[in-house]
This record gives sequence, C-alpha cells and structure tokens, in this order.
Amino acid sequence: MSGALARRAAAELLMLALDSRRTLDEAMLKSDNFNGLEGPDRGFARLMASAALRELGRIDAGLSPLLSRPLNATSPAIRALLRVGVVQLWRLETPPHAAVSETVEAAKGWPDARSGGSFLNAVLRRAADTPPDLDAMPARLIWPDWLASRFTNDLGADGAEQLATHQLDEPPIFLSARTDPRDVASATGGDLLPTGSVRLNSANVEALPGFEAGGWWVQDAAAALPAKLLNVTRTDQVVDLCAAPGGKTLQLAATGAKVTAVDRSKPRLERLRENLARTGLSADIVAANADEWRPEIPVNRLLLDAPCSAFGTLRRHPEGAWIKREEEIDRFPAAQTRLLTAAADMVTSGGIVVYCVCTPLDSEGRNIVDQAITAGLYSRQPVSEAEIPGFEHCLTPEGDLLTLPQDGAGHDAFYIARLQRT
Repeated sequence: MSGALARRAAAELLMLALDSRRTLDEAMLKSDNFNGLEGPDRGFARLMASAALRELGRIDAGLSPLLSRPLNATSPAIRALLRVGVVQLWRLETPPHAAVSETVEAAKGWPDARSGGSFLNAVLRRAADTPPDLDAMPARLIWPDWLASRFTNDLGADGAEQLATHQLDEPPIFLSARTDPRDVASATGGDLLPTGSVRLNSANVEALPGFEAGGWWVQDAAAALPAKLLNVTRTDQVVDLCAAPGGKTLQLAATGAKVTAVDRSKPRLERLRENLARTGLSADIVAANADEWRPEIPVNRLLLDAPCSAFGTLRRHPEGAWIKREEEIDRFPAAQTRLLTAAADMVTSGGIVVYCVCTPLDSEGRNIVDQAITAGLYSRQPVSEAEIPGFEHCLTPEGDLLTLPQDGAGHDAFYIARLQRT
C-alpha cells in the first residue's frame, strides 16, 4: 500500500507543478499526500517527480506513440500517473511489475484517477514491453518547443544541446565561505574551486560542519561571481538591489563594507535577516521598490541581480521550463531596463555597477546592457581572465560573462556584465 501512496504523491506533485504552475518546492509544501509520507517513501515520491520534470519533454515524446489520443487529452491525474509510471520504467530501473502494479493501484485509490485505471494499466504494460531510446532523442527535446527555439537562436544548436544535456544530471551543492574557504572545504570534505567556492556532490546541508556557526552559506559557484567582480573594499558604500534571499549580500557584507540590501519582498527579506543572523554578518535592509528607492547619497558600488526568467537554473528547477509562459518571459526585459536605468541614479560618476541575471537569454542579458550603454548611462569595464579562474571560457568578446556549464561543472548559467557610470 505504501508504494501506491508514494506514486500517488509523486503524481500529485506533478499536477501541482504542471497544472497549477507551482515550483516543486511549493508543491511539496502544498501536497497533503506527499507530507503524509515518511522515510524512503517520501524520498521515492520526490525522486519520481523530479526525474519526470527533469526530462519531461522526452518522456512525453516516448509516451506519445503508446497512446490512442494526445497526452493532453487525458485527465490531469491520469496524465501525471502515466509520467510517474514510465519514469520508473525508463529511468529509475524500478522492476516493471512493481512500477505497473503499484502505479495502477495508486489510481484505484484516487477518485480523480479511478476511472482510468484500465487505460493506465494497458499503456504502462506497453511502455514496459517497448521502451523508447530516450538517450537517442535530442537533449533539447526536454524543453517546450518555444523555449528550445529561443535557446537555439541565442546559443546556437550546439550550445542549446549542451545546456540541455547538463540539465539531465543532478546538480552539485556549492558553498560560499564567510572567511577562509580552505577551512570550509577541509571541514565539509568538499572540493575548493579556484574562485573560492566549495563544491560537494551531495549533502544534508544542515548537518554539515559549520552550518549552525554560520561559517558558510549555500550559493551556486556562478552566482558567487558577480559580487567578486564588484571588487568591494572595507571603505566602500555598496547597494545590493533585488537582494533577497541574500547570498550576494552576505558576500559583500563579509568584506566589511557598508552594505544596503534593497528588495520589495518582505518575506524574502525575512530570509535575508535570518541568513545575516546565522552568519553574524550585518547589512542595512530596506523594503522598497528599486525602481523608486534612492540612497541618501550616491554610492560607488552597486550590484543588480535583476528579476529574470531564471532559465539558467533549470538544472535545479527543471519545472521552470514548463510552468512559465512565453508571454510572461517577454515582460522581463522592460523591468530589467527600468532597474538598470534606476541604478544609474544611485551611483557616483565613475562608480561601478555589476548587472547579472540567472538566464542565458540575450533578451534579458546582453541586450539590456547594450541598450544602457547606447543610452549613455554606462561604459563597459571588461572582466579579465585573471579575475575568473576556472571560468575563463565564459568570457564573451565584449568582456562580459556567460557561464554556460561545461562537462562536470554543474554551476548555473548566468549573464554578468561590469559597467562604469559615465
């Protein structure tokens, strides 16, 4: 019975993500069935849901020939159970009898899916007998067609395929140290990267040495670069725009500089306060719309991690490719332009602004910066190879960074530009 409950919970997570457009983290908080599970059953439910989301487009392509009608013509509950069933068969190496029988049993105990039990049983048996070669399909098939097209236009066919291939693997964990990263690497058993980030393949974060003492925080290795490139000293006045939940604020505060963290989300700022308290660092926190807020006097350093599509983090949040709509993505550039324009009012002439977004799309990165330079607000201050050991291959011809992951890297895809106020 517990096996059927785990599969129903996984299907409910998929429904909450794909039909109610929630992140997987939000779905796990929302699902009563998932939260009613314990131990291995809970872990298996999460594994099934995350594995299906990671490769959703290819899984659906493999399902299509097994169906007499389009997948979207099935009910949400049956559609979710089909995906849960085939990901067990095709990716998780679950014994076929268990994958089929327990998934069908989940339908029998679920009013939303009970009427489709026979259909589900027939399709899953065919899926077990004639598994598709998912690996032979293009990796970029994991995304919706419109998103695959955008990545291909901006990154080229090879770049898009490489980005998709990296999404198929579980991401590592990266830590940023409050003081000496060598001590953190030694205590946690992680690998120290040339840029100072510490990489672990997996871990129970809260159980790692140094967590309670605030000696480090979780932060992607690429996400740690923007604050480093600001070259902050103890004498600098720094503004961190769109700061919450605060990884970059913590980096800046660790230099001893006077940091003002601005974000309009009070709940996210509360997380920033908690992170500051745990690490023993300090920053002034301002709840305000960055379009309208201005410091009392202009500062000489500013970091803008602008709201974006977050398509550079799909390895960690693969559901993002499916829960975001194309028309929603098209609204980001206007907001990003407003924020980068507003930032120019906050810094002194000659002051430095680092602009970054966790997406590789030109429309949210390079195009925004080029427009601001054309408008006369900024000039580029190119990044040098010496500043980014291990990321030298990410330099663009203009001297910006596009951190597309390579084999074994595991970091997110960020666009980063360093600018000087004219």
